[in-house]
Parts: sequence; structure tokens; C-alpha cells
Amino acid sequence: MHGPFEGVEEKQRPARWPRLPWGGARVSEPAGPTEWISHGPLYDPPAEDLDVGYWHGGEGSEAPPPGAPGRRTRWWWIKRGLAGFAAVLVLLVLWLAITAPLSKSLRPIAPPQLTLLAADGTPIARNGAEIDQPVKVSDLPPHVVEALLAIEDRRFYSHWGVDPRGIARAAWTNLTTGRTQGGSTITQQLAKFTFLSAEQNLTRKAREALIAFWLEAWLTKDEILERYLSNAYFGDNVYGLRAASLHYFYRKPENLTLPQAAMLMGMLQAPSRFAPTDNPERAEKRMRMVLNAMVEAGYLTPAQARAVRTPQVDVRIKNDLPTGTYFADWALPQARELTEASYARQTIRTTLDSRLQSAARRAIARAIARRAAQVALVAMRPNGEVVAMIGGRDYAASPFNRATQARRQPGSTFKLFVYLAALRSGMTPDEAIDNRPIEQGSYRPKNAGGAYSDTITLADAFARSSNVAAVRLWAKVGDKAVIDMARDLGVRSPLAAGDPSLALGTSTMTLIELTAAYAGVAGNSFPVEPTAFKAAEPGWFGRLFDGKSSLSRREHAAIEQMLRQAINNGTGRAAMLQAANFGKTGTTQNNRDALFVGYAGGLVVGVWVGNDDNSPLAGVHGGGVPARIWKDFMSQALGERAPVSPVSPTPSPDPSGPVQPQDVPDLQAIPLGDSGATLNVGNGGAVISGEIEGVPIGVRLDRDGLRIETQPRNRERVEAAPQPQPTP
Repeated sequence: MHGPFEGVEEKQRPARWPRLPWGGARVSEPAGPTEWISHGPLYDPPAEDLDVGYWHGGEGSEAPPPGAPGRRTRWWWIKRGLAGFAAVLVLLVLWLAITAPLSKSLRPIAPPQLTLLAADGTPIARNGAEIDQPVKVSDLPPHVVEALLAIEDRRFYSHWGVDPRGIARAAWTNLTTGRTQGGSTITQQLAKFTFLSAEQNLTRKAREALIAFWLEAWLTKDEILERYLSNAYFGDNVYGLRAASLHYFYRKPENLTLPQAAMLMGMLQAPSRFAPTDNPERAEKRMRMVLNAMVEAGYLTPAQARAVRTPQVDVRIKNDLPTGTYFADWALPQARELTEASYARQTIRTTLDSRLQSAARRAIARAIARRAAQVALVAMRPNGEVVAMIGGRDYAASPFNRATQARRQPGSTFKLFVYLAALRSGMTPDEAIDNRPIEQGSYRPKNAGGAYSDTITLADAFARSSNVAAVRLWAKVGDKAVIDMARDLGVRSPLAAGDPSLALGTSTMTLIELTAAYAGVAGNSFPVEPTAFKAAEPGWFGRLFDGKSSLSRREHAAIEQMLRQAINNGTGRAAMLQAANFGKTGTTQNNRDALFVGYAGGLVVGVWVGNDDNSPLAGVHGGGVPARIWKDFMSQALGERAPVSPVSPTPSPDPSGPVQPQDVPDLQAIPLGDSGATLNVGNGGAVISGEIEGVPIGVRLDRDGLRIETQPRNRERVEAAPQPQPTP
């Protein structure tokens, strides 16, 4: 015998154990008198629960009737379960009441503020919201409130802050239609304004519901509506109905028409998505949805809804005040989309690298110190994270961002798509193509410098930027293949189908759009979406369904061979680095635009030089100033060009401190003559920086005396350059 009674005589064993209240298998035992053995006060059941005459299933015994003393009925357990649930609920409510900002929910709501930080935590911009005076429900036209209730909360005047019926309806709609519909009431949405984050979890929803009950207890329904309408976000950095009605329609909310009210109330679900300033067609479609909801709610007849015409947007005041930084101006709309679900003051870290931004400013200042032309530069990672951006030579004089807003011809940098289309069709870099002048047809482009030959390989044609070869290649693969290649790489600007000049980059686009296409080649994953914020890293499963495309191994190796040859042996030799470099020059007709776009060391950089009035540039081409700016920036970014003066350590940036300007010219760089040399004073000395035959050189004078610092050129690669003069 093994077990707890091993070694105990038969007569000493208990005839039975008290049966557990939840039942279980009964073991048949011999009939006879029952003896109870005590196991101590810690193990014995209470006396009232002990029934010595308990039925043990022996022969001749009978089960006690239901309700007999000592039997725990199902109702006994139901009562105790309900009591336990009530206790847990009370504790949960108490915890939520302590952690949820109930008192704050009744205070005036502070206007939101957005602070952008550089990657190192340096504040680069702060942007407040456009707000106005609160509204009174009693002063508004009836159709304003009716439009709001019809689309957001039809049972607003009958629920207590949370609408179980609305939640069930939203859940059913989400399950059966595939559309996402929220079940939050207007009171719950108002409760969101009191939270410091836009996180979505059960704890937040529970606090939101508790605050909704709190608001319903202390405020009237009209007061809740007034607080909601006076603080809700309506897109374009506009908060509150009064500010929104003045911004979009230049009209006080008390005078809003039915179509205007329907359009404004329709924006509340997704303000940036339905703003009529950016998405007029989407805004009109949403307005029609609001009108149909008003018909369903009984506020309008179908005939009245059909008679409503789309209102005319009347924006007279531009809210987007300059931030002082080209990058911040571009990043703020993205930041608002990320934070529009929250009303709190928020701080967001961007991808801007302060060191690289300073390097971009220095490179541009050295190159255009004595030129009147404008310049733009954008640097990004292959995944689209923008780390530096210059939108012009002087932000204070012109905040217009030429890197993201100006649509200019890309010139020969567009040939990337032509040659990729050829590679995709099966051609190779060593395949020959006719390089003689085009003497037939209405379009007869010429090669720069009049350099022609009977034939030329695709690699050499790309490196020397042969125009006639590019047009013949365009005709051979077809303009559809070229346009499709550009679309695959993320180009969304209009491209002229059937126009042979497209091969030479006559269709306009933005610099950041063009640079993102090159980033797709650099990472061999496209399209690339430029972003000011850290891009999420997809998992292995996410990569299977992220919609990205890539070149084959043969195609990618071939285009990188051609891009590298364009720098080392072609028109881009002024951009040559010690590290492996890939890029392409571009010059438009009459030298109106000059570009260089390329990548090296995990950075993709595009540079544009031109005049705002589209006038010709005197003696400027893609292989000149843009290529030198690109090289100067990349040399600093990759550490190939040592700083001419040591950089003193600086304390960690304070995110709450004053905004640091990122596009202010370096006041220490004083141009010297027409050679491109500059004088820098600081750090206990003076440094003259410049170049001699393309070799960076610095002459430093300080307490240690006079010394010369140089950056030797990679002579082997220079000597390997071909003798024929390439065309830009």
C-alpha cells in the first residue's frame, strides 16, 4: 500500500473524506459506521459544514435531499460569485478614479502645442494651434448640431455618456461590412481631450468611459456639446468650430449653411483625410455621407439632401507660419497626422541629424558664396528617413522649400529610369547602341560638346550622358516601359507619354521625389516614401506583404555598375569619393537646372542648383557645382573630410529648451575672393579653408603656430579616368 496511509492499520483510516463541494468521482467504500479523524485546525472544515451523517455511497445509505444542512447549493455559489465580481468592480472604479484625471476634465482645455526635435533631442520647431472663441449651442443654426449628432452620436440626448447600443452596432458593422466604425459617444470623444497620449488600450478606454460618466454628471448636454465643438480638431492645425468655419469658409459659425455644416462635421472622423483644402473630392463624398445620415435620423428629407450643393471653400488666411527651418515646415503636417488623435502638448523626435544638417549648410555656403542662384539639398537613408534638408540659400529671405515644393526638370538624372527599363527588358551594360546624330524626325536632340560615335555601350552612354543614345533607347524599350519603371520607383508626378524628350528629363518633379527614387535603387526596395520620422522596421512576415518591389540581382548589379562608372569615369567625376559612390548628373536645356543625385555609405543625397525665375545659369552644369556640393557634404558625412578645426564637446540638448535654428547661415564662414576659400574664426584660432585643384586644404593659425591640413585625393582613381571629355 502506498500513499498517505501507508503503514496505518485498516481500522485507523477514515471511512471517508468530506466530499468536495464541486463534486468529483466517488470511490465505493464498505458500508459501516463513519469515524471522523481530525487533522488539526488548519485543515478541518468549520463545524457547521461538517455533517457526520454525510452520505458516502455505501450500501444501504441514502443521499441527503437537496437543501439539507451541510450541502452547498448552486445558488450559494452564484451569490458569492456576484459578491466577488462587485468587489472587483468597486476596486477597479476606485483605481480608475484615482488614476483618471477627473478634475482636469472640467477645467478649460489648454490649446495643443507640438514640438519637433532633431534626432539628438535638439528642439528645432514649436508650433501652436489656431484656436478661437468658444461657441454657444443656443446661437448655432439647428442644422449644425443636427449634422453633428447624425454622423457622430444619434442617441446623444438619451445615453449617460456611454452608449452600449452604439458600441454593439459599431462592432456588428465592423464584423459584417469590413469598414471601421467607432462606438465612442460625443462625451467619450470629449474625454479624450483630457488625456496626454493617444494610446489605444483597454485601460485608456476604461478611463475614458469613467470620465464620460463624470462629465455627464456635472455638465448639461448642451455644455458638453459646446466644449466638444469648441475644442475638436478640424484639420489644417485648426481647433474648434469657430476657427474652422472662419478658416475654411471665412464665415462665423452662427452663419454656417447646411452644406458648410455637413462638410465640417464630416471632417471630425479624420480631419487631415477629409480637409477640403487638401482633399476636395474626399471631403465632398464625406459631406454626402453626413447628409444621408441626417436623412436617416429624420432631420432632412431625401429631396432636401439631394438639393444640397457642394460649398465653395474660401481660405483667406494661411495658418502655416514659417518655423525657421525648411525641414520643420515639411515635417509639421506629418507630425499633425501622427498626433491628431490627441489634444495634448506633444514632443516628437524627428530623423533630422543636426551634424549632417550643419554639414549641408557648410557645403552649400562654400559652393555658392558668390553666386546668385538658389540651391536645394535633401539627404535620406535608403528607407526614406530624411536626415538633412536645405530648401534654399536663405530661409529668412524665402521660406519656399525648393527641395519639396519646387517642380523642376530633372534633366539627365531621369535617364536612370530609361536604362533600368532597358535592363529590365534583358539588355546588358555592354550592349551597343547607335550614338550618331539624330537627323530624322521632329525631335533632334544633340550631345553636349558634339561628342558622337558610331556605337557606344549602354554603360559608356550612361556615364557620358549621351542624349542621342538615351532617346534611341527610349524608342527601343517603349515609353510605357520607362514610365512604368518610374512609377515603380515612386515617381507620382505627371509624365508625358509619347514624348521622346521624356528620356532627357523634361517632365517636372520635386527633388525629394527624385532622390527617393534613387533611394529605392540604393536599398533595392521600392517605392520609398520620404519621412521625417523613424520608419517602422517590418518583421520578416511584414516584408512579404509590404507591397515593395525590387530589382533582380542582375539588374541591380548592372545599374550600380553604371551609376558608379558615371562618377568614376564619366560626367560626375567632381563628386568622386574614396568610398564606393554611385550617382548621376543632370543638366536641363540652356542650363536652367543643374542636378546631382547619388548615394554612398548608407546616405542618398540629391542636389539642385537653379534660379527661381527659370533663367539660364551661367556656366553651371550637373557635373560642376551640384557635384562639388554633393562631394563636400558626403565627405563630411562619411568622415573623409576632417574638420579644419576641432569641435568642442557640447552638453546634451534640452528638449524643453529654446528652438535651435537649423537654416541660419554659418556666420563664421567669411568668403575670400572668387576662389571659394573661406575664413573661419573660432576655437582659439583662424582657419582658411578651400580647395586646390579639387583637393581640400585648410591653413590654421592658432597659439601653436601655423600649419596646413590637407585631404589627399585618391590618385589611382583619378588616373583611371578616361581621356575623352564627357558631356554633362
